[in-house]
Amino acid sequence: MKSVKDKHIAIIGAAKSGVAAARMLQAGGARLFVSDSGEIEVSVRRMLDDCNIEYEQYGHSHKMQSADFAVVSPGVPTEAAAVQWYLKAGKPVYSEIEAASWFCESPVLAVTGSNGKTTTVNWMAHTRAVAGKPHLVAGNIGVAFSDMVRQTNPQTEIILETSSFQLDHIDSFRPKSSILLNITPDHLNRYANNFEKYAGSKLRISENQQSGDSVIYWNDDPLLKKHYSGPNENGPEKFAFSETVEVDKGAFVRNNKIFLNVKKKEEFIMNAAEVGLPGRHNLRNSLAVALSARLSDIDNEVIRESLGRFKGVEHRLERVREINGVCYFNDSKATNVNAVWYALDSFNAPLVLILGGRDKGNDYTELTGKIREKVHSIIAIGEARQTIQDQLKHAVPNFRSCPTLEEAVQAASAYANRGDVVLLSPACASFDMFASYEARGNLFKALVNNL
Repeated sequence: MKSVKDKHIAIIGAAKSGVAAARMLQAGGARLFVSDSGEIEVSVRRMLDDCNIEYEQYGHSHKMQSADFAVVSPGVPTEAAAVQWYLKAGKPVYSEIEAASWFCESPVLAVTGSNGKTTTVNWMAHTRAVAGKPHLVAGNIGVAFSDMVRQTNPQTEIILETSSFQLDHIDSFRPKSSILLNITPDHLNRYANNFEKYAGSKLRISENQQSGDSVIYWNDDPLLKKHYSGPNENGPEKFAFSETVEVDKGAFVRNNKIFLNVKKKEEFIMNAAEVGLPGRHNLRNSLAVALSARLSDIDNEVIRESLGRFKGVEHRLERVREINGVCYFNDSKATNVNAVWYALDSFNAPLVLILGGRDKGNDYTELTGKIREKVHSIIAIGEARQTIQDQLKHAVPNFRSCPTLEEAVQAASAYANRGDVVLLSPACASFDMFASYEARGNLFKALVNNL
């Protein structure tokens, strides 16, 4: 545990993670100053007042610069002026998960990837719930790591969803187990449109791991395979998973059957067709879940039960309802092109696809092949709709640009025929029109239920 007693710490960003870090660090004896470039919510200001934590809003003053170091919320980019001031001054800048790790007493199972993080984290938690194994869930999934550290103990695993933003400013953060699902282009607007910078941030998840720790990675991702398949010198033990090839140590599929090979012993788990979530990407996620569970000494019978029973998470390929033979699915959490590709790959019915929102540097033409194969109508929404039209209009018989989600749902309903699927899978952030992807998905469900 790192002592912060009497340290003067600046918290940059007063969103959920920053506020949680402030509460945690104050409990550790630190003196806090919270600074936000925008307006701080009234409820947050009241909480800071109640805790006697100084703060400022609508900009960063010289007072923000006087701290020993800064803790930055994941929503604040490294290029932000406040962060740059600390870096140029040679003062440390730490992420919220780095700060929380100083107080964490639990073994950390950290999950990252461009797609599938939330599903995998929830699936891992479900497996431990079935096993009766103590666990906590935190991170990018919605509950700040800093808010959970007081509940941690050596007997309770904490499953942590980690984004690239949260990994940008780690220092000593060391998971007991790192799970890397995939790395594909996403959030490139935060990384100067440089995929290598984005990937490098993801790979930091395992940089402090040592002998006795483990890394679980997708063997079919060429970047991950190259990074983790080298010699192991006093580093974490490496376990691969693949749905296409057999691996020497890890999890794989052979003849549509799932096998684990963890302790130099091949073990049959279940038939791949019995996995509860559809789609090849979810088969892959299930391998990571099974491998993590086995490394936590969870019995194969429990793994089999969880892989078969788990039904997914809200806003990820969530079936809303069927109307006149048309099925509506909410995939609002698909905020990048790769996630939409996997969503399209999961369906065998003709599709009406609702795309759009705030663009993150996407190349929508990467979807052209799948769209021509599966989609007959695209409805584009949000700030990205002109870009989507320029890149994809030629790929479908029907294209419509709609300024609102309400109009998009009406248009999708008009284009859909009996036996079709209407899929909201935006490939974009929600912040042009909504506070979050959850708000976008909830409105979509409400609109569909009112058809």
